[in-house]
Amino acid sequence: MEERRRGARYPFYASAQVTEQQSQTQMAARTSELSRYGCYMDMLNPLPLGTEVEIQITFEERTVAAKGRVIYAQANMGMGVSFDEIRASHVAILAAWIDRAREN
Repeated sequence: MEERRRGARYPFYASAQVTEQQSQTQMAARTSELSRYGCYMDMLNPLPLGTEVEIQITFEERTVAAKGRVIYAQANMGMGVSFDEIRASHVAILAAWIDRAREN
């Protein structure tokens, strides 16, 4: 199966908090890949495909908050999340993280 992505992903390891929007259940996770349009979240119990989530990614005392949805899940490994809405004030932080990851 061929994956289609809107943007390149880069290795990026940061702590994250995932909140399932319907139940408001919060889970700790970790990013391992990041792009302008989404990320991959390492977690043992990924959420089902299509689940709407709120994410807070924290790296070096800065946080990016986004709303998104699960676009694929891998049991016992993690899930891919597409960003649907990012706070305007966080777009520059996300861009700086991606620039840094691209250089490494």
